[in-house]
Amino acid sequence: MRMRTDLRTHVRRLAVPATLAAGAVLLIAGPASAHVTVQPDQATAGAADQVFAFRVPNESDTASTVQVDVHFPTDHPIASALVGPVAGWTSQVKTTKLTTPIQTDDGPVTDAVSEIIWTGGKIAPGQYQDFTVDFGQLPTGTKQLEFKTLQTYSDGTVVRWIDTPATSGGAEPQHPAPTLDLSAAGSGSGSTDAKAASTGSQTTASGSNSSSDSDDAARVLGGVGVVVGVAGVVLGFLGWRRGGRGSAS
Repeated sequence: MRMRTDLRTHVRRLAVPATLAAGAVLLIAGPASAHVTVQPDQATAGAADQVFAFRVPNESDTASTVQVDVHFPTDHPIASALVGPVAGWTSQVKTTKLTTPIQTDDGPVTDAVSEIIWTGGKIAPGQYQDFTVDFGQLPTGTKQLEFKTLQTYSDGTVVRWIDTPATSGGAEPQHPAPTLDLSAAGSGSGSTDAKAASTGSQTTASGSNSSSDSDDAARVLGGVGVVVGVAGVVLGFLGWRRGGRGSAS
């Protein structure tokens, strides 16, 4: 009877560090949040005919994304936009009349893009979709463009990606707006790769090679949690062995 009691005691000792380690893994390696972004996120001010993709991930476990509404900046307007086709989705481009015409390489433009709405398709849980747009000409006189975006789910939930992103050293808001950083011509930091934006236009599972830096960080931290769990089990087992030997003596 004494041997069985000791065995149950040692099993409980083993269970404590194992349970704590498992909890650490769940806390550390939880799912990293993914934001709506512009791909690529840098370009040269005043550049024309650049292709960008609005990357929209589905963060819901049960509902599909059924509408994406991207609002274009009005303080530094974009003259025109051509929307790339996305299977299953229908796009609507809205424009607004400008008080001051935009001077482009093709002459003055009196209307600018104010909004693009995609409807009709679905982004399933655990997947994302790229919506590609060819900008006619990027504005000048600013270092960053914000594209406030509304993401609507099939259960009626609307996620508003409208917060101004954090500046250097500031706390990141919960729902930052997609942003495009602009650099002056010749600075070398605003090059745009149209192919990079267009090749990712097909819906992809969340476990693909397109994982963000936050996903990689979550995996690394998750691995640390696993190591902690294994170490706890080993220490518990060694303690049981020592205790068993002490009882035998």
